[in-house]
Amino acid sequence: MTVPTLTLNNGVQIPQFGYGTWQVPPETAQDRVAEALEIGYRHIDTAQMYGNEAGVGAAIAASGLARDEVFVTTKLNNNRHDPAVVAKALDESLEKLQLDQVDLFLIHWPLPTIDIDFVDTWKAMEEAYSAGKARAIGVSNFQSSHLRRVVQEATVVPAVNQIEVHPYFTQDDLRAVNAEHGVATEAWSPLAQGQVFEDPALQAIATSTGRSVSQVVLRWHLQRGDIVFPKASSVERLKQNFDVFDFELSDADMGAISALDAGRRIGPDPDEMAWVPQG
Repeated sequence: MTVPTLTLNNGVQIPQFGYGTWQVPPETAQDRVAEALEIGYRHIDTAQMYGNEAGVGAAIAASGLARDEVFVTTKLNNNRHDPAVVAKALDESLEKLQLDQVDLFLIHWPLPTIDIDFVDTWKAMEEAYSAGKARAIGVSNFQSSHLRRVVQEATVVPAVNQIEVHPYFTQDDLRAVNAEHGVATEAWSPLAQGQVFEDPALQAIATSTGRSVSQVVLRWHLQRGDIVFPKASSVERLKQNFDVFDFELSDADMGAISALDAGRRIGPDPDEMAWVPQG
C-alpha cells in the first residue's frame, strides 16, 4: 500500500503515516522497527528521551532501504535546551541513528517554566537546520502561545507541531493555529493510549465499516489531515494499523468521532511540564 505524503512548509515531503517508538525498549527497538519497515512503514518517529535511537538506526541500516526511502524524526531532550549544546545533542543522535542528516528534528517540550527560553533553543535549532543537519525542524507539545512566540521572534517557522490528539482531545483550536501559520499537525497518542478500544460509539462505526476500532480512529486522523504514527504491541497490530488506505469514513462517521471530544488530556500539560532528566 502507498502511504500518502504531505508537503511541509519548506517543501519537504513527509509520509502521513508512520511508526511511533515511544515506550519501545532499547533492547527490542531494532527488531520492532525492522518489523515495521518490512510491513511497509517508511516514517519512524523516535526521540532522545526514548533511549532507543541506536536500535532505530540499526534497523534502518540493516533494512537495505535507500536513505531517501525512510523518513526519520527525532526530538531534543529536555536537558539539552541550552542553545550551546543543541548542535552537539543532534550530532549524538545522528551518530546513534547512523545518519548524516535527520529528516525532522523537534523540540520535544517547550518547558515554559524553566530558566531557558524555548525561543533561544529554537534559534539554535535554526542553526542546525542551516548547517544541513536536519531537512526540517519543528516543535512538539507547543501550545498556541508558545507557537506564536516562535513565529514572531525567530526566523524559521516550525514545519510541524507534534501534539496530543485523539477522539477525546481533538485539539481543533490548536490545529487551526498550526494551519494558520503553515505548520503541519502531528498526532501523538492517536488511539488515546488504548482508551478508544472499549468505546461503544467507535465500536459501532467499526462494525458498520467492517474495520477494527484502531483502523477507524486512524482513518479519522488521516482524513482530518493529521500526520499519525501509532505504536503497536505486536506484528499483527502493526499490520492492522497499516491497513487503513483502502477505505474512507463518511462525513457522518467523521462527525460522530469528532463529537467524542471531551477536552480530556491524557499526557502532561505543556504549560506545566517541567521535567528535566539528570545527566
